[in-house]
Amino acid sequence: MKLSKDFKKIKGDASFRKFYRNTKKNSIIVFANKEKTKNLLIYDSINKILIKNDIIAPQLLSQNYKKNYIEIQDLGKKTIYQIFSKYKKNQYPIFKKVINVLNKIQLVKDKKIKNFRNEFYLIKDYKNNILLDETKLFNRWYVPKKLDKKKVNIFNTKFDKEIKLLLSKLHFKNDTFVHRDFHVSNLIINSKNQIGLIDNQDALIGNKAYDLASLIDDVRYKTSNSLKEKVYNYYLMTNKKINANKFKNDYDILSVLRNLKIIGIFMRLAERDKKRKYLKLIPYAWKMIDNRISKNKDLINLKLLLETNFPKFITK
Repeated sequence: MKLSKDFKKIKGDASFRKFYRNTKKNSIIVFANKEKTKNLLIYDSINKILIKNDIIAPQLLSQNYKKNYIEIQDLGKKTIYQIFSKYKKNQYPIFKKVINVLNKIQLVKDKKIKNFRNEFYLIKDYKNNILLDETKLFNRWYVPKKLDKKKVNIFNTKFDKEIKLLLSKLHFKNDTFVHRDFHVSNLIINSKNQIGLIDNQDALIGNKAYDLASLIDDVRYKTSNSLKEKVYNYYLMTNKKINANKFKNDYDILSVLRNLKIIGIFMRLAERDKKRKYLKLIPYAWKMIDNRISKNKDLINLKLLLETNFPKFITK
């Protein structure tokens, strides 16, 4: 793909996409020759649904799907992650604004929209089999690197059984728009000091607790337990109709499963894609698993299993 000199390559993420910014035109080229349906077509479809519901997301400016790219609106360079990295204090007021955006996202009822190829896209449900397959990334990629061959099969059998049991204990239905990567690196502050969403292509209709767990127990940005609790409590305060006990149960389970998945993904990125920088984030993912797994009686059996096989990371 040939671009004019006005386009400058910008830092990408863990996906197969490449990004180029045109500061003169205030636009970004998203290029994807792998998984292009998700990274281009579905990405724009989800953006359209968000924009339709008065949520800030990149608008499509042009597309050349045959040549594997779309051009989208540039929401800006300043992510909340970058703001937090510079200013350690007064983060709670920003988190409150983020929770307000999350509340708005969770009111989205649209599941279907016409994409730029004039075809309808329907957001899928975040079914338990998807959550199970995601969690299994942990025993596909991480476990074989840490346990000997005799232990791997025994662990995997017990692990799969326990994850299935935990998924059966989730209370909330799949009835909520779930971004799935709702964390500070994907939240942009635009020129009007408003929060916009990027990296929206993985959205599904799932459990109300998932995106909150993604935000608070974010592996990429460390926060204190006291701040985590304050943000969590603010969400509950703004959602008073939620059954707090049932919600906390789902939150704990989904947070643990999400971070097990992330450990598997980071090991896969290191081994398969040679992106070894993600390995340094794994200890903090373990720390958050330990933090949640120790406070929920439904997670006791999983705790014992992980504690036996990975004693370095799980507190007895």
